[in-house]
Amino acid sequence: MEVLLYSIPISLLLGGIGLGAFFWSLKNSQYDDPKGDAERILSDEFDDHPKQD
Repeated sequence: MEVLLYSIPISLLLGGIGLGAFFWSLKNSQYDDPKGDAERILSDEFDDHPKQD
C-alpha cells in the first residue's frame, strides 16, 4: 500500500506534464499546416478515386 503513496502523485505529475506539453503545442500552432492543405487539394495522389492505368 505504501507504493501508492509514491506512484499516484508521480503519475499525476507526469500526466500534468504531458497535458501541459499538449496545450503548449496547441498554443504555438504546432498542428497547423495551411501550406500542406493547399498543396494536398491540388494533388491527384489523395483523390477519392483510384488511379486507372
